[in-house]
Amino acid sequence: MTTASKKKPKVSQSLKQTEFSFLAPEAQGVYIGGSFNQWNPSSHPLKRDKKGIWKISLPLSPGQYEYRFFVDGEWQTDPNCPTCVENPFGTLNCVRIVE
Repeated sequence: MTTASKKKPKVSQSLKQTEFSFLAPEAQGVYIGGSFNQWNPSSHPLKRDKKGIWKISLPLSPGQYEYRFFVDGEWQTDPNCPTCVENPFGTLNCVRIVE
């Protein structure tokens, strides 16, 4: 009796599509950086809609993530995020909890 063949990876089953958005009609480029992408300010570009809202949907595992938006070369805090924590640079990181 072997049980190894019945094991399935749970990683892909637990990912939740998580939407982030940022209102910046005049921005030329908006990216998101956070604990889910090693704070890489260029790996996840957002797309702007006709109203000037930049959006992205990321597949994230349940957990707590810190993030900020990178808007035209400047880090910005999400004004719609109710929970923030101080970071080592004296500014705030937004917190998103994925359940």
